[in-house]
Amino acid sequence: MVVAGDFKNGITFEDENGNVLQVIEFQHVKPGKGAAFVRTKLKNVITGAVIEKTFNPTDKFENAYIERRDMQYSYDDGDLYHFMDQETWEETLVAHDMVGDNFRFVKEEMMCKIISYKGNVFGIEPPTFVELEVTDTDPGFAGNTATNTLKPATLETGAEIKVPLFINVGDVLKIDTRTGEYLSRA
Repeated sequence: MVVAGDFKNGITFEDENGNVLQVIEFQHVKPGKGAAFVRTKLKNVITGAVIEKTFNPTDKFENAYIERRDMQYSYDDGDLYHFMDQETWEETLVAHDMVGDNFRFVKEEMMCKIISYKGNVFGIEPPTFVELEVTDTDPGFAGNTATNTLKPATLETGAEIKVPLFINVGDVLKIDTRTGEYLSRA
């Protein structure tokens, strides 16, 4: 159990409606007149929505333990993504609508974090940095390294990003999956 008077940034709890919330900001308020209260900014862990709410310092809530497990991405069967736990060999199936836009940089056999609450998967975190090969782009030219001009390039996963002019087909690039930006050649 967690008491509202003991809130700290990062604590996750389940509210009376069954929502899993994480404390982003909190402030204990003791007005000159009236009872003290706790003003909070909370993030719904599953939907990502941010809300502001006030609590009585004696309000009690159940702790919510968010599980993050490393699993290997196996394959996509068209409807579901298949992930394999490397310790138990247990397979987890994840619907396409549960993955974010940054999943376009994940290829088979990459390790991802599967995020779940009470056994229900609600998110996937791909690796922060990945190395992928360029499969299609316009040819590069020598000497085109001084400008900030970018061109489109298609990676081996099918994702399209902007890269400098000197990048060619067959180059392996380091990509930041959080922003979808080219970082360097690998």
